Amino acid sequence: MHLENPMPVKNKLRVLVVDDTVVYRKIVSDILAELPDVEVVGVAHNGKIAISKIESLKPDLLTLDIEMPEMNGLEVLSRLRVDSPDIGAIMLSTLTQKGGDMTMQALELGAFDFIPKPLSGQIEENKKNIKAAIGPMIRAFIRRKEIKGILRHTSRAEMRQPSASSSVVARIHSVDSKMAGKSEIIAIGVSTGGPSALSQVMSKISPELGVPILIVQHMPPVFTQSFANSLNSKSSIEVKEAVDGELIRPNTAFIAPGGKQMKIGASADGHNRIIRITDDPPENSCKPSVDYLFKSVAQYYVGRATGVIMTGMGSDGAKGLEMMKKNGATIIAQDEATCVVYGMSKEPIESGLADIISPLDRIALEISRTVK
Repeated sequence: MHLENPMPVKNKLRVLVVDDTVVYRKIVSDILAELPDVEVVGVAHNGKIAISKIESLKPDLLTLDIEMPEMNGLEVLSRLRVDSPDIGAIMLSTLTQKGGDMTMQALELGAFDFIPKPLSGQIEENKKNIKAAIGPMIRAFIRRKEIKGILRHTSRAEMRQPSASSSVVARIHSVDSKMAGKSEIIAIGVSTGGPSALSQVMSKISPELGVPILIVQHMPPVFTQSFANSLNSKSSIEVKEAVDGELIRPNTAFIAPGGKQMKIGASADGHNRIIRITDDPPENSCKPSVDYLFKSVAQYYVGRATGVIMTGMGSDGAKGLEMMKKNGATIIAQDEATCVVYGMSKEPIESGLADIISPLDRIALEISRTVK
């Protein structure tokens, strides 16, 4: 039996496991107990009990079921946002339309990320899948916590400076004058922290943008439809889950379906471009993959594209951006200070691929400056 520990253990991430299903409370607790930098400080079978335990247990992070009696995960997040904004949350969500819609709301309320709950299968198989997903998330959360601690001791002026060499900053100025007005398509890659970040970007995109946007957000099936609907409600251009064979048209943002790959293809007339949704293998263990999309953009829009890489774990997108850059694309990378996880944009920035290193609140503006 797990004993709750109200005494902090130095340097360990304190996690409270919240789930109304005893099986998942045990699965998640057992997985977290195997991680060296984590201490499970308690469990709760609904949100109301979780809230009552926060003051004594002092968790850094909750693993939080969305659908629970008495107080669900969304209600817990709303309380945390007001009373304990420094406590993070990783959601466990069912692979259903309702689960997808609620997950999007949870991410908008500030949840760090989410893990789909398997609907079937053996316990050991489900445990293996959850462990593969939650381990990297925990490490990313710990790293973000460290970075936030560093940034608290950094002046506001220093925070706004791109973490880049002077040569990259100089290249930013040359792009402003030489490349503006070149792009006919925008391709965006994002992962952890993406739903909230993209909500901010898409809400600022001009209704007269005049070009299409193709987006890969690392996300499983079902959830991408909910995500597209959520973004569409906030954007002045149409946002939709992409469908195989549809024409790529201006003032529309196409989101790659979860569990599929998205690329660009030629239409039958040879003049237009269409969306191709495939079941090709994962790239960088990702499906959809940012690299998969970016490589096709590099092929079909030589010298006429903008690549945008944002918050997320790993390095998916770096190889595709390199191809886009060689073919004359403008590259925008989200800066370290505003990334939830400084991973996907880190390599393009540090390798010098990025032409523009932008805080989140300026990305929409920087996109519009590259468009014809």
